[in-house]
Amino acid sequence: MTSPTLSPQSLTTDHQPPSIWVKQLSLRYGRKVSFANVDAQFRAGQITALIGPSGCGKTSFLSCLNRLHELTPTAQLAGQVYLNDCDTETIPLTPLRRQVGMLFQKPNPFPLSIYRNLAFPLKEHGICDRTHIHHIIETTLTDVGLWAEVKDRLKAPALSLSGGQQQRLCLARALALKPQVLLMDEPCSALDPLSSEVIEDLILRLKGIYTILIVTHNLGQASRIADDVAFFWVQHDVGQLIEFGPAKEIFANPQDPLTAAYTSGRRG
Repeated sequence: MTSPTLSPQSLTTDHQPPSIWVKQLSLRYGRKVSFANVDAQFRAGQITALIGPSGCGKTSFLSCLNRLHELTPTAQLAGQVYLNDCDTETIPLTPLRRQVGMLFQKPNPFPLSIYRNLAFPLKEHGICDRTHIHHIIETTLTDVGLWAEVKDRLKAPALSLSGGQQQRLCLARALALKPQVLLMDEPCSALDPLSSEVIEDLILRLKGIYTILIVTHNLGQASRIADDVAFFWVQHDVGQLIEFGPAKEIFANPQDPLTAAYTSGRRG
């Protein structure tokens, strides 16, 4: 399996990637506090890795950035999330989730054909011209290195693809809507090493075009691809952002003893 070759001309968005910043962000599910009082700014066009042990609130934090937490009835959010200078609470959900795309831990293609996996969300967002839809599908499948592999079987079920191909299809589905931000929740954890390498290479090629936040338990992956790192930990049964900074500093010269213990493998 080889990594796709992407041209700068093919991967473009209509706008410059935005920064995301959060102010005193806290989330609880009923009485259980997932994380509390997070302040951070994520740089535009950069890759930020969210690291920390299971249960420290990383995925819950990620879900708040495009308000996916609202799908859980018991979720209660406090604080603010800003896309550039716009409070995301003021953005209608459909436009927000078009601007802030999500790639999940396990590939989740729709039980439809490969073609319809991309055509369906485009039509849902008001893109109905068939020629334009086909152009977007070919472009995005090319961007993720799938076009050559599937162009002759676009009517085949998406679930017939391998796990790595399904994850690239899901990434293409997110890119087809031309988001400005990509949220990724352990996108390689369910993949074999070769497929993981392809996804990592894709993420690196998306840098500068999108603002990317990726949850990962793989410290090697974080050190390879991240510009910045946010380290979460559980204190008093509540997730906390312990340290945030450039990846090189976090791994080579962390300021907090917990960060040092986790990145060295002594804790976590």
